[in-house]
Amino acid sequence: MTPSALSTSDLRKHYGSGSTRFEALKGVSLDIAEGESVAIVGKSGSGKSTLMHILALLDAPSGGSVMIDGTDASTLRGRRLNELRNRTFGFVFQQFFLTPNASVLENVMLPLKIARVGSRERKRRAHEALQLLELDDKARNKATDLSGGQKQRVVIARALVNNPRIIFADEPTGNLDSATGAVVEDLLFDLNRTKGITLVIVTHDEELAARADRRIYLRDGLVVDAIDVHAPASEAVGA
Repeated sequence: MTPSALSTSDLRKHYGSGSTRFEALKGVSLDIAEGESVAIVGKSGSGKSTLMHILALLDAPSGGSVMIDGTDASTLRGRRLNELRNRTFGFVFQQFFLTPNASVLENVMLPLKIARVGSRERKRRAHEALQLLELDDKARNKATDLSGGQKQRVVIARALVNNPRIIFADEPTGNLDSATGAVVEDLLFDLNRTKGITLVIVTHDEELAARADRRIYLRDGLVVDAIDVHAPASEAVGA
């Protein structure tokens, strides 16, 4: 049996209190296996981005638990939490979050700088990641000089530079035209297949979601359906 990369039990998240209280997640339990590609699918307000932020340890739940390699995430604090997140996860967001006037190389090196990796090793690993994404010739360019597709490839290089076990991608093709988006999709799923990186994609795009090993559908903070492409159709779980 493939071990779990991430698992949640009765995960809940609310914002505000009293009459303004909003229940973003209402009890989500799931397991994501090591090396699996999973799409978390839902409309705006379904809770999918909230779920991803909690899975990625960018936010804390109001109730329930998140387990990473058998460790309860609620026991992680301060530097220990930051180190695990930086070492284990890579992030690809719709809004590129690149430092515009910094070079491409500097943007890709950022996670390594946070991890206090030495300067020479940072540059070596950043160039290696850029070569993988066929962008090493842009290393000295400023991020502002790149096209949308090139920026997203830089983001993927930055996500890869720390050799993460899990990549979280939040609407990774949302700001791209269809042709460029298809290239970015291919890159992410190729990394999943060839490097065994667990891929968690948050999207409302059914075509993108259909490429994943499993689709988890959220509505109003609840899992309402789960489809595993490797399982018989009769095993899909409905609401």
